[in-house]
Amino acid sequence: MSKERAKRRAERLAVLERDKAVRARRTVRRERRRSFLRGLKPRFGRDGRLYHRSRRQRIGIVVVTLLAIAAVWTLIPDLPLRIILTAMLVLAVPALVVVVLGRRA
Repeated sequence: MSKERAKRRAERLAVLERDKAVRARRTVRRERRRSFLRGLKPRFGRDGRLYHRSRRQRIGIVVVTLLAIAAVWTLIPDLPLRIILTAMLVLAVPALVVVVLGRRA
């Protein structure tokens, strides 16, 4: 009788250990997935912006862009070329800002 109880207890403990190992693997996998996704998520500052520029830098970016557009519109006589160069400036300014000023958190 006691041998049967010991055998059943051993089987019960083996099942519990197997279940515990499965739960531990799931927990580790879940935590690994969460940390990976947390690493992918961008970090925002207090004001909700991803990258911060000082007021002086933002004003400089706008002024230089507007001066370049004004130069295009005053120096180039052909209207389609003006429009194309203006569109290229508007599209290229963000890339140039990142290259010149760099990204900083």
